[in-house]
Amino acid sequence: MKSIVYLIIGTFFGIVMYKSEAASWFRIYEMFNFQSIHMYGLMGSALIVGILIVQFIKRKKLKDAHGNQIVIAAKEKGIARYLIGGIVFGLGWALVGACPGPMFVLAGAGYLPIVVVIFGAVLGTWLYGLIRSKLPH
Repeated sequence: MKSIVYLIIGTFFGIVMYKSEAASWFRIYEMFNFQSIHMYGLMGSALIVGILIVQFIKRKKLKDAHGNQIVIAAKEKGIARYLIGGIVFGLGWALVGACPGPMFVLAGAGYLPIVVVIFGAVLGTWLYGLIRSKLPH
């Protein structure tokens, strides 16, 4: 039953991503060339909603589905890891024209070349898992 709920939520998320043009390579291209505010507005509104939800969770001390208190980790010190990760993520996003969420939306919409990108993302995640203990965290 849980899997069906996740499937429905994921499908709804995919439809929203596709209809809002968040998965559109042209919209992403416009964003990186500062030609349109569409993607910045979309991400900015998502950021605001996320901040509001996190604050709500913290203030109401909400619990998860198993009854455990939801704990939001404190901010970590040091900015280098975020800069390096952001640069790598941004370069991949700019080269491919999609971040991880829209990759699956594009596959579902029938853009078959994105399967190569999904394979690369899964391979990269697997490789990270192999060398994670050797990396500075």
